[in-house]
Amino acid sequence: MDHNDHVDLLCEGVTATDATWADFGAGSGAFTLALAELLGPGAEIHAVDRDDRALREGARRMARHFPGTNLTCHHADISSQLTLPPLDGIVMANVLHFQPDQNATVSSLRRYLRPGGRIVIVEYNIKRPNRAVPHPVPAARWTELAARAGFEHTKLLKTRPSRTFGEIYSAASW
Repeated sequence: MDHNDHVDLLCEGVTATDATWADFGAGSGAFTLALAELLGPGAEIHAVDRDDRALREGARRMARHFPGTNLTCHHADISSQLTLPPLDGIVMANVLHFQPDQNATVSSLRRYLRPGGRIVIVEYNIKRPNRAVPHPVPAARWTELAARAGFEHTKLLKTRPSRTFGEIYSAASW
C-alpha cells in the first residue's frame, strides 16, 4: 500500500473541519501523513508509539511533506495514560490486533474523545490468529467492541485486498 491507499482508507471517516486528532500506534507515520493530508494545514496531530526511532522518522516525513501540520510525538505505549487535548478523532491502523484486552483498549481510548468525536480503525478482516495478527479484529468484531465501549454508530468505510491476509478494512465509530 502507498500513501494514496492510506488516504483512501481514512477519507470517509475524517473531515477537514476536525482539527485535533491522534494516531495511536503511529509508527513511522504512514497513516499520520494520510491524516495530515485529509485535515489540511493548521491541524493538530498527536502521534503515539512506543518506538521512538519510528516516531522521529515520522516527524521528519511530516516536516518534509506537511509543514503546516502541528505534530506532537508521544513516546509511549497506547495503553499509557497520556495528557492530550480533547480529540476530534483517533486513527488506529493495524494496532488493535496486538492488544489482548481489546475491550479495555477501546474503552480507554474513547475517553480522549470530545463529545461527537470518532475513532477510525484499519485492520485485517480475518478471524484466525497468526504470528503477525495475534488477536484479530474482523469487521463484525470491531462493531461489537465499539458498541461495548459506548459508540452509538459504526460504519464500514472501505475494504481492499491485502497481499498478506486476504482483506483489510477501515471503519469509523462515533
